[in-house]
Amino acid sequence: MKDVAQLAGVSVKTVSRVVNGEAGASVEVRERVLRAAERLDYRHNLGASTLRRKDSRSGIVGALLQDVGNSFSAGLLRALEDSLREAGLSVLAASLDEEPERERGIVADLVARRADGLVLMPASRRHEYLVSEQRAGLPLVFVDRRPHGLDCDSVTVDNVLGATRATAHLIEGGHRRVAMLSDLEEIETAQERIAGYRAALAAAGLELDPSLLVPSVRGEEDASRVVAKLLALPDPPTAFVTGRNTLTIGAVRALRSAGLSHQIALVGFDDFPTADLVEPALTVIRQDVQRIGAEVGRLLLDRLDGAAGPPKHLVLEPSLVRRGSGEITAPGRPRTAARSD
Repeated sequence: MKDVAQLAGVSVKTVSRVVNGEAGASVEVRERVLRAAERLDYRHNLGASTLRRKDSRSGIVGALLQDVGNSFSAGLLRALEDSLREAGLSVLAASLDEEPERERGIVADLVARRADGLVLMPASRRHEYLVSEQRAGLPLVFVDRRPHGLDCDSVTVDNVLGATRATAHLIEGGHRRVAMLSDLEEIETAQERIAGYRAALAAAGLELDPSLLVPSVRGEEDASRVVAKLLALPDPPTAFVTGRNTLTIGAVRALRSAGLSHQIALVGFDDFPTADLVEPALTVIRQDVQRIGAEVGRLLLDRLDGAAGPPKHLVLEPSLVRRGSGEITAPGRPRTAARSD
């Protein structure tokens, strides 16, 4: 900054005002300082400024999601970035991969880097380890999964309702052998979606066949193997509910490989960009990722602006999008036209 000040013919304090976007410098002086900074390849050290200014922020929000490569997490991250950009906040994202220790390590790193707030899709079941950070004033917003062991803002989806709708839709198509593939049993969202599947069967007076409920399916390849195994049963399922978009993709591949894409019905939980391009197009339970990200951003900004009051827990309703795969009816039942709710 001294070199920039010398080249521009101004004081170090004036350079500080310009690079920090503060008032007090004329347009002509500001342009002179910026030209000098560019000529000298000067880069503003935000970390140093944060340490020097007592009430300043780092301008960074940490977003800890399960897998930023997954379309759900990627869409959520983009919506969050859009909601925070106008406030001058940048998002530093990381994938947790369902590893609690990884979660704790990344949280500790972001706190050490003076992140202004944290958005967390937790891998851990209990979150008391964040109580001290919350007491210190760090805004926390949980997304997709609720906090346990502390109370803070959260945005989730009604997973029970979504899975109930998916299963009931298949039952309405005449299916009585409906299988479900689910994520890890310890994941809260997976538990809720299984509960919705069970509730729909019970409401229809159908007894649960344990062989048709397969939890802890991990990834596309695992899902393909499970579907192939279920299709080989003496009394195979005529329809599938898949509890995550990666499981849906694996199921589609298995059905296509078996030549049954147009005979076996499928409803997936979570939409994804190419779901309408496969044949038949996929019927899904859609979570409004844009709204989820926007609501998370709004809650976080409110807390950063000093909003008090008890934590807010928003539960959003998912929708059934009918495209064709979920409208394949059981043998002997007439087909119905695909449409979206």
